[in-house]
Amino acid sequence: MAEPTTRLRLRVLPGSRRGEIAGRYAEGWKVRVTAAPERGRANAALLRLLSSVLRVPAATLSVVSGHASRDKVVELRGLDAAEAARRLDARP
Repeated sequence: MAEPTTRLRLRVLPGSRRGEIAGRYAEGWKVRVTAAPERGRANAALLRLLSSVLRVPAATLSVVSGHASRDKVVELRGLDAAEAARRLDARP
């Protein structure tokens, strides 16, 4: 059986006071990260935050679109879309 692959649409707000999943945004989620948008720091912070919230290894996540944009698509291997959405919506 093939490993499930999910693509998450995100609006990322770098340089925020705290890192968090801020809620739904259009067809995806709004995410705040504390890192500045320079030299890939915000993308790295985004992947660390998603890894923690989704409870998956960081190696299963990758930015596949929007590397230098606020609107990003992150690919997640090993978790289906319904379970990923449930975990993102259940954030504290």
